[in-house]
Amino acid sequence: MMRRESYLVIVTCVIVLAGSLGWARAQEPKKIKSIEAFDMLNTVPDTYLIDIRTQAEYYFVGHYSKAYNVPYLFFTTQFNKDGEKPSYIFTKNKAFLEQISKAFKKADNLLVLGRDGTRSAQAAKELVGAGFKNIFDVEDGFEGPEFPFFEDPNRHKFYRQLGKRNNIYGFEHRRFYGWQAWGLPWTYETDPKYVYPPDLTPVTK
Repeated sequence: MMRRESYLVIVTCVIVLAGSLGWARAQEPKKIKSIEAFDMLNTVPDTYLIDIRTQAEYYFVGHYSKAYNVPYLFFTTQFNKDGEKPSYIFTKNKAFLEQISKAFKKADNLLVLGRDGTRSAQAAKELVGAGFKNIFDVEDGFEGPEFPFFEDPNRHKFYRQLGKRNNIYGFEHRRFYGWQAWGLPWTYETDPKYVYPPDLTPVTK
């Protein structure tokens, strides 16, 4: 009798554990490619593309015509010359979650698009943590990662070393992956309906 009870306890624990693990996995953002995101926009109701790049990237690099621009990070005027790649420093948009929550429902399908998948992964994770149910990280981004790119870090390092050493055409350019590389529609034209909301607020005197 004791063995049967012990068995039942073990089975119950396994079921509960499996259920909790499944729940945890369900809370992770789903990773998709740009082509999947575009297909969802055209076929799945209540689906919206959130372009989390800076206003400058959205405006000057281009964007999908119906992508809502809500930056996850902003450029600052501080320039870091000591890093691996000298660049301007980003700062966090502290109102990001608040601005998304005002514009979209928790059950909407939100496709989160950045430049190359780095910022979008962070933003998507925050949105899931804030209670949004259907978050999709567009992992190849609008411009895509620098060429060449491999998910396996060892292959990535090895082939990038070869690319740099041999002065390969296109090395470190963003033209081989992402929304633009798929040939999906994009534009430089800006519709006020989709720009970053505070940018439309009249200046108070």
